[in-house]
Amino acid sequence: MTSFEGKIKYTFKNKALLTEALTHSSFTSAKTRISNERLEFLGDSVLSLIVSEYLFGQLTETPEGQLTKLRAGIVCEQSLYGFANEISLGAELYLGKGEEQNGGRQRKSILADAFEALIAAIFLDGGLEEARKFLLPFLPSKEKLTCGKPLLRDFKTVLQEIIQQNPDEKPNYTLDSESGEAHNKTFTASVFLNGKKLGTGTGRSKKEAEQNAAGAAIKALGYE
Repeated sequence: MTSFEGKIKYTFKNKALLTEALTHSSFTSAKTRISNERLEFLGDSVLSLIVSEYLFGQLTETPEGQLTKLRAGIVCEQSLYGFANEISLGAELYLGKGEEQNGGRQRKSILADAFEALIAAIFLDGGLEEARKFLLPFLPSKEKLTCGKPLLRDFKTVLQEIIQQNPDEKPNYTLDSESGEAHNKTFTASVFLNGKKLGTGTGRSKKEAEQNAAGAAIKALGYE
């Protein structure tokens, strides 16, 4: 745990908060430990506040609608999953045996939720300024925010914005297939525009498969 604190550049006064942030609900039934779900709830709000403040300060001429879109791209599951991987968060999690065996340490939803829980734990332990210091290095620079290219985090939202250059068109998603055991399914989805397939993706959930299909479509359209 000490090495992880070094990686995130924050040392907890209350180590129990860090343990709680790293504990998935699948672990608590066997170990009677509090899961990170409540911290995740709080972390979502702290994250939104810090990101909103950051965008407001960096992009002083940007209208509210664009700020909202940028914030959505930064705080979405895909982005938080990337942030979590930057600090190898999956390796630190306490998971139940079943979740461990089914790839929980790499599951996007688990890592994204744990990252939000970690933000909340730092906020409760050290205050808003410490939470801000932890989060700011993950956020895109002003140059990247203003370069005119999509952040490519929430792929479905980005694809929708690309296609909405023609307001009469919108993408349609189909679930192509699902396979595997009930607790370990793989889904395949495709995205179409005017009957033409733009991209196909797979994932551990329908939502993830659609996101990956949208990502493939963005690449195919030359917006990578």
